[in-house]
Amino acid sequence: MRDTAPTDRTARRVKNTDRAAAPTGRKARRAKDAGPPATPDDEKATLRGFLDYLREAIITKASGVEEPAVREPGVSSGTNLLGLVKHLTYVERFYFLGRPITSMRRTFQPTRKETVEQLVADYREAVRESNEVIDACTDLTEPAPRPGRTMRWTLVHMIEETARHAGHADILREQIDGATGR
Repeated sequence: MRDTAPTDRTARRVKNTDRAAAPTGRKARRAKDAGPPATPDDEKATLRGFLDYLREAIITKASGVEEPAVREPGVSSGTNLLGLVKHLTYVERFYFLGRPITSMRRTFQPTRKETVEQLVADYREAVRESNEVIDACTDLTEPAPRPGRTMRWTLVHMIEETARHAGHADILREQIDGATGR
């Protein structure tokens, strides 16, 4: 007969579900989900429009979450909302500004001194600088700041990267306080 006792992973999942259902006895926020952005018909504007839409989703998911919940891992890998914001800041600067990353793993780990407000402001600044580079590009087949890649490849990759982490952020935020929607 199989042992049906919960595993550590199952117990953690139940704990997270309990926390998300009623962390303070209030009802979870059920926001209307924002649809895709309306963009002009040209390729660069469409790509940037979708990337900006996803960037804002990341900021929305991290905003309003109090300490320590914003940095608590919601899954066994250690992924947390604040770490996702920090990571995407580094990745924006890596691909669009050509800045090096010495440790990809550390980009997911906010320090104790880093706050939501600070990391969101850093992310917004990285996005602003990245958008300047994107706007200056007149031909998506031109090289991007990272050698060996075109601006088109970089934009598509950053949409994929940001969308992937926006999905993670959706789940983490729902576990924290039940909030859904973009």
